[in-house]
Amino acid sequence: MAEAHSAVAFSFAITHDGWDVNFDREVLYLVWESGIRSWKKRLARFRNSVHNGVYPGHLQSLYFLWTVLVAAHFGGVDIPFGLVTKALAVLPGSSPMWQVIACLLAALTMWLSVIFLMRYLLKLLLMYKGWMYESRGPGSKLSLKTMVWASVVKVLSGWNKPRLYSFQGSLPRLPLPSVSDTMRRYLLSVRPLLDDENYARVERLAHEFEHTIAVKLQRYLVLKSWWSSNYVSDWWEEYVYLRGRSPLMVNSNFYGTDTLLRPTSLQAARAGTIIHFCLQFRRLIERQELEPIMLQGMVPLCSWQYERIFNTVRVPGVESDRLVHYSDSTHITVSHRGRYYKLLMYSRGRLLNPAEIQVQIQQILDDDVPAEEGELRLAALTAGERTHWAQVRQTHFSRGHNRTSLHCIERAAFHVCLDDIEYGFDENDSNKLDHYGRILLHGNGDDRWFDKSFNLCFSTNGSVGFNTEHSWADAPVMGYLWEYVIWHELEYGYEADGSARGAVAAPPAPARLRWELSAPLRAAVERSHAEAQALLRDVDLRILMFAAYGKGFMKACRVSPDAYIQMALQLAYFRDAGRFCLTYEASMTRLFREGRTETVRSCTLESSAWVRSMLDESASIEQRMDLFIKATKRHQLGYQDAMAGRGIDRHLFCLYVVSKYLELESPFLQEVFNEPWRLSTSQTPLGQTKMLDLKKYPKCVSAGGGFGPVADDGYGVSYIIVGEDTIFFHVSSKISCPITSSSNFVKQIEKSLQDVRTLFTEYNKLKNGVKKDK
Repeated sequence: MAEAHSAVAFSFAITHDGWDVNFDREVLYLVWESGIRSWKKRLARFRNSVHNGVYPGHLQSLYFLWTVLVAAHFGGVDIPFGLVTKALAVLPGSSPMWQVIACLLAALTMWLSVIFLMRYLLKLLLMYKGWMYESRGPGSKLSLKTMVWASVVKVLSGWNKPRLYSFQGSLPRLPLPSVSDTMRRYLLSVRPLLDDENYARVERLAHEFEHTIAVKLQRYLVLKSWWSSNYVSDWWEEYVYLRGRSPLMVNSNFYGTDTLLRPTSLQAARAGTIIHFCLQFRRLIERQELEPIMLQGMVPLCSWQYERIFNTVRVPGVESDRLVHYSDSTHITVSHRGRYYKLLMYSRGRLLNPAEIQVQIQQILDDDVPAEEGELRLAALTAGERTHWAQVRQTHFSRGHNRTSLHCIERAAFHVCLDDIEYGFDENDSNKLDHYGRILLHGNGDDRWFDKSFNLCFSTNGSVGFNTEHSWADAPVMGYLWEYVIWHELEYGYEADGSARGAVAAPPAPARLRWELSAPLRAAVERSHAEAQALLRDVDLRILMFAAYGKGFMKACRVSPDAYIQMALQLAYFRDAGRFCLTYEASMTRLFREGRTETVRSCTLESSAWVRSMLDESASIEQRMDLFIKATKRHQLGYQDAMAGRGIDRHLFCLYVVSKYLELESPFLQEVFNEPWRLSTSQTPLGQTKMLDLKKYPKCVSAGGGFGPVADDGYGVSYIIVGEDTIFFHVSSKISCPITSSSNFVKQIEKSLQDVRTLFTEYNKLKNGVKKDK
């Protein structure tokens, strides 16, 4: 294996014979190539900025309008508002050339006025959220208001093909709810969790808060909502993520799995192809050629989070971390058996093809030079407590090889982990699926660089997955990348022997990163490693593949699949714990500029009434069904409210932040934020784009992903609805907690899903029997 060597692009020395000048042409060529690539990106950014700034207009319409004005002016037709005459008055001449230029200025003025009017009108239209609350089931009909709104939105946004950030300037700001509305929704959400005495106490605290310090706190939030793009997102990123001092591993980072269809069993070939298409996706983001996701084909989602998928790292700090995004990176970093390598991804001005990257990866796999003393567990620093890692970074990584190598990892497009074990999906062995999830969630605690925006993990049998740092974005953004990569991988294909496709033209060799691992540094690494081991050994993770039925049956029941599953989870938790709990379901707010998430409180009065009826032997089928329909409708309404900016928890969170800034104590806010989320849930999106053709590749679907438990005595549940007849659940909890068991909870989920299907089956039989009697 070729070792890294030092190269000097240009050097000179003064000798007795005069000037001695030396230069390396290859290095100078690389410098020149890098500069050309940088200027091309700047030019592309400028062109995209112009395109996005005038969207939904197009420059061709400006040229057309200019031509019309020139023809009208020289034809003796008066131009509206005398724009050409006014322009000529400020120009230095009145020759035909200057008259043409005056027509251009008039056309530009008229064109920009229309464009900005259209953008403002589109922004006003996108504030309307009534379309979300209207049923789209069989036999339903949209209101006239929504149909007119949809028609106008399509006209305004359909003039030109949008680019990734075309709609950013037209997206409305997240609305700030009134305190009274938030108090009302909050009290309604906690009613099923409290007895009469405790509810009366919380109600009194809420009333006092609303009419005292909340008035002052709300004024500051009103000011922030006017001044900032989003009154929540910056504080949410800082206080929920970056100021957290607990380890990222398990507590923050989440993971995603491979598709059920594994196209090759060669580790290097799979890695080469996946890496190549990840970088293709980055190119689409840089050029803004990636189409924004549109709900119902016309309502855009905010694309802000895509900016930091690549070239991003979370840098540890003593009190608070910070996210650092680099404008460009031409390399990735790879770890294998505790050794770290730098891989250049570009050669002679082009991105390496999958076969060339496979050659690079294979060189690393074939390298038999062992890791240095202390290097094997080095990544454990990123898995441990953040303040400790920040102090170690300041002390031991501020100079020399350590600084250079750390800087190389942090500037990389992303990090790749070549694991030396076999894992992957096996529908016939649930233990393998559980092991697969644990490997992606935490690995060994020392074989993932948890600070990077994401790590790609490759098994010896060709399986792949990812581990993602959470502060820079939410799961749907990573899901878009994954859909793109997996689909293009299948379309691109592999050779007959499983190797990656493409002509190989001597790609740059991997460069081994070097470290100076002193005894104090090794001791610091061991401390983080011990902390990581204690944390990962306490994780109880189970992955359930539920194949009895799926989306097909739930839609046949004319119920929202998400609401259906949430009700089953409520029933499962009550059977497991014997009580109801505060339940968190993540919903997006990306209909607004720089929106991230909002909480849907799934445990409601309606859901608790239905759960109790399922355990009440005296309850009839009709009663249970009636309560189930009410509960799902209430849940769906809560989800819609969250998406429309009418949630509870982000508003309360911001009020709490302001109270801390002003040093105002609130018993009510203390009560709110002392409540643990014992059941934290999230649905993994599938089919965000139109790329996936499940008819052509029915197994081109992922088993989804998961995350660690949010509360010490609770569960973390992630689920994905795959096709018409399969649902995957990723359930996590802590082994140290005596009252939780992921294995038992998975069984309760299975039983609850079966019971809900039985309820519908028996209800339909009963309904059909009544019809026959008539």
